[in-house]
Amino acid sequence: MASMAVSARCIASGVFAASRRAQAASRSATPLRAIPARSMFGGLFGGKDEKEGKNGDVLKWARAAKKGTELAPATAPEGLEIATVAGGCFWGLELAYQRLPGVVSTSVGYTAGQVPSPTYEEVCSGRTGHTEAVQMYYNPNECTFENILDEFFNKVDPTTLNRQGNDVGTQYRSVIFYHTEAQREAAEKAVAEMNEKLKQGLFRLTGKKVETTIEPATDYYLAEEYHQQYLSKGGRFKAPQSAEKGCKDKIRCYG
Repeated sequence: MASMAVSARCIASGVFAASRRAQAASRSATPLRAIPARSMFGGLFGGKDEKEGKNGDVLKWARAAKKGTELAPATAPEGLEIATVAGGCFWGLELAYQRLPGVVSTSVGYTAGQVPSPTYEEVCSGRTGHTEAVQMYYNPNECTFENILDEFFNKVDPTTLNRQGNDVGTQYRSVIFYHTEAQREAAEKAVAEMNEKLKQGLFRLTGKKVETTIEPATDYYLAEEYHQQYLSKGGRFKAPQSAEKGCKDKIRCYG
């Protein structure tokens, strides 16, 4: 009888196991319904209830924007001359040149790097070799290259290496790019005079020597449109700063 009981339990156990396997096979054969992400996360990723916020226009522009930047012309329009300088964040430096009499137009961009058509994010990484720069066209009958250099040394700290204020990195180095031999000679003379002022303690800032480099102008890529004339258009706080010629208002570098 004990033997029969054991056999009965074995049989029952086998039947139960077979039943479990059959149920598992049935479940695995039934396809799972995929739940659309929009249904699960509609509030996060949009949907019928999606609402555009106050930055909706900016987001639309960013989604549609072409990746990469455009190479600027290497020469000035007829009757004008071209100048390119770098000195930290380009927003404030551009506004300074917008205000300089004789400067006809300005732009901000990226130059002296190894990667073609860099984006702002790539330049900010410090891995492309570019520096933020300001390029301008000026009327030589109203503004000389020496005037442009004077404004440069009035606004930039030439004594810091790869740094302007809190902005640190090779993308913030200070450079005078020359487009002609005359510009190179003028830049060398200005740097020599500035070094002498530093030696005598006559410059507005202290420092041992000028760290600003003088380099030949090379490919200059126009920064994204939202960077152009950034401060005069309002900056991050939507408070436009005057670009009127001769304006002496203090420049709020970040808007």
